[in-house]
Amino acid sequence: MTSDAAHKPDEDAFAAAWDAPQKAALEQAEIDRLTDDIIAALKSVYDPEIPVDIYELGLIYKVDLSDDRDVAIEMTLTAPGCPVAGEMPGWVETAVEKVDGVRSAKAELVFDPPWDSSKMSDEAKLALNMF
Repeated sequence: MTSDAAHKPDEDAFAAAWDAPQKAALEQAEIDRLTDDIIAALKSVYDPEIPVDIYELGLIYKVDLSDDRDVAIEMTLTAPGCPVAGEMPGWVETAVEKVDGVRSAKAELVFDPPWDSSKMSDEAKLALNMF
């Protein structure tokens, strides 16, 4: 003879299986929001010599968001001798750290590949009359 408990489904496992797609959708929505907000933060930082933000200039090469919500950014400058080379990564870190949900941000300057105007968005080219 078997008991009813042996035939009763594991309610916790059922709830977890049912919640998994919802949890994944919520996590993806949060990642999408963070992505949009990080891009907006990057667009708030301008090269002081060029009236275009660093995102549209194509100075941001890579943005990684860890599971812990730490952001690692690889960026470059329009020229290695840029007078704000020592300051701009800090400006980027400060802007990104203000995004709700970001724990920390670290910007690293890289110069490979070298920046050139082909990395600029159409918006940046239009703003600089480069069409």
